[in-house]
Amino acid sequence: MVVTDIYESRTSGTAAIIARQEPVVYEEGSYANALSAEQVASYERDGFLVMDNLFSEQEVKALMDEVHAMSNDSKIAASDEAITEPGSNAVRSIFRVHALNKAIDRLSRDPRLIHVARQILGSEVYLHQSRANMKPGFKGKEFYWHSDFETWHTEDGMPQMRALSCSLLLTDNNECNGPLMVVPGSHRQFISCRGITPEDNYKKSLKIQEYGVPDPLSLELLAEQGGIKAVTGKAGSVVFFDCNTMHGSNGNISPWPRANVFMVYNSVENTLNAPKYGLAPRPEYIATREKMAVLEPLDALQEVA
Repeated sequence: MVVTDIYESRTSGTAAIIARQEPVVYEEGSYANALSAEQVASYERDGFLVMDNLFSEQEVKALMDEVHAMSNDSKIAASDEAITEPGSNAVRSIFRVHALNKAIDRLSRDPRLIHVARQILGSEVYLHQSRANMKPGFKGKEFYWHSDFETWHTEDGMPQMRALSCSLLLTDNNECNGPLMVVPGSHRQFISCRGITPEDNYKKSLKIQEYGVPDPLSLELLAEQGGIKAVTGKAGSVVFFDCNTMHGSNGNISPWPRANVFMVYNSVENTLNAPKYGLAPRPEYIATREKMAVLEPLDALQEVA
């Protein structure tokens, strides 16, 4: 019997919209109790959830100082983990920040974040990916519409939609400085994208994404159904969104920089298979494949101590 991939993508010049096959919230949201029933229902309906002022000004400043220090570290800036802006040497993203920085490692296990992930994903979790994102004023570039799961499924071999992203805002995100934009409800439809993925696509896609990009008609249909929401909030707020939620961001031509710490929690029951179509695995700093350690929440460690 031939087993077909229900989320097949990048195999031809055609596009398709495919209904999601998995739950959005696993175990009926009973695995942990970080969110109220109303918050769980909102996430399940929209594919994202904003929690305002979850971290204090002091906590945000300390983390912003850590990100600035990493951005100005010549060794990190010269490493593979550092991604620069298209056309310049300005650092755009730093990957695997939980392994490079102790404060961000603790952040990944903070009860305010990890228990939300555990509750929605219905299991223990590990970090599929982490990064710090910077979008400087006047020159921060846009990031086109995409579903993370489409890339993680195709290029990393992630089997199911059982992962979520968590973005802690380190600066105020307003309508002018290139905030995250999402299409509410889009997480219930998988967009199969056109084209054939070239080898080592990540070397270019982390700067400008050309493969795994939805076609205009599919985007139009999704936006007609759910609209488009600019996710704004004060520094210290946190955005959680489903791995299949369609999202992107405009360039930042305002004077106000935008920065966040971004973590992808994946269920321990959803570890990676081989990438699709014979592609070579992406590096470990982009997609955790070898060191899939279960994250221990900080409050659990404190209870043991």
